[in-house]
Amino acid sequence: MAKNQKHVSGNPAKRSTVARPAAKPVTLGDWIGAARLRTLPLAITPVVIGTGAAVVADGHRTFHWVIALFCLAVAVFLQIGVNFANDYSDGVKGTDDFRVGPARLTASRRIPAKTVLTVALTFFGLAALAGLAIVIRTGQWWMLAVGAACIVAAWFYTGGKRPYGYNALGEVFVFIFFGLVATLGTTWVQALFLPQEAWFGAVAAGFFACAVLLANNLRDIEQDRAAGKRTLSTFIGPLGTKILYTVFVVAAYAIAGYVALFYPAAWLSLFGLVAGGPALVIIWAHKTPRELVMALALTSISSPIYGIFLAWAFIG
Repeated sequence: MAKNQKHVSGNPAKRSTVARPAAKPVTLGDWIGAARLRTLPLAITPVVIGTGAAVVADGHRTFHWVIALFCLAVAVFLQIGVNFANDYSDGVKGTDDFRVGPARLTASRRIPAKTVLTVALTFFGLAALAGLAIVIRTGQWWMLAVGAACIVAAWFYTGGKRPYGYNALGEVFVFIFFGLVATLGTTWVQALFLPQEAWFGAVAAGFFACAVLLANNLRDIEQDRAAGKRTLSTFIGPLGTKILYTVFVVAAYAIAGYVALFYPAAWLSLFGLVAGGPALVIIWAHKTPRELVMALALTSISSPIYGIFLAWAFIG
C-alpha cells in the first residue's frame, strides 16, 4: 500500500471520520429527501390491489373506502418511518459514509441523530394509530400483533446490533411485509376473507418491492462491501442482481397475464411497462451508479400503475 494512501476499515466503529465541507443548514427539501418519496408508490400498490380483491371477496356489494384510506395511511406512514429509521441506523453505523449521491441527514451530521430517530418513531406512531383505528372499526383485535410485527421488522431492517438488512435478508422482509402482509391485510380488514385474487396480487406487489430494493442495492454494491453491509447484491454480484431484478419484474407481469385469463382487463397492467420497460433497460445498460437512481424511481412508479389496473380488473 502506498504511504500516502489511507486504509479505510470496513468496520464503521474503527473508521476515522471523513473530512467534510462546511455544513449547510437543513432545509425542508432535505427532510423531504430523507423521506425518500420515490419509494412511496410501493406503499400504494398493495393497498390498491388489496382493496380490489376485497370488492371481489365481498361479492361486489360494498366498497369500504374509509378503511381503505386508513390502510393507505398505515402503509405510507410505515414506509416513511422505515426510510427515516434507515437514515438513522445507517448514519450512526457509518454505512452512509460510502453511499453514492447526497449525504443522508444523519450521515451529513447537520442534525442530531436523535432528531432523525424521533421523526422515524413519530411516523411509526402515526402508522400504529391508523392501524388501531382500523382494528377498532373492524373488531379484528388480533391484528394488533400483526401491526406490532410490522413496526419491529421495520426497525430491525437496519437497526439493532444484528440488522437483517445487513445479512442478505432485506428482500425477504420487503416481500413479506410490503407484499403479502400489506395486500392481504388490506383485503382482510375490508372483507374478512382472502380470495385467490388477493394472494396473486400480494405476490406481485412483493415482487415489485423486491425489484426496487435490488435496484437500490445494485447501485451500492461496492459501497456496501466497503462498509461491511452484506446485502444480497453483495453476495450475488452485479450480474446476479440484474438477473434477479429481471426475474421479479417478469414474474409480476406473468401473474397479470395469468389473472387476465379470468379478468381480461388485467392485461391493462402492462401499461406499467411504460415506466418499467425503461427501468429494465437502465438496469442492464447503465454506465454509472447514479443512473440506477432513475431505474429505482421508474420501477417504483410502475408498481402502482400495475396495481391500479389489476384492481380495476377485479372490480370491473
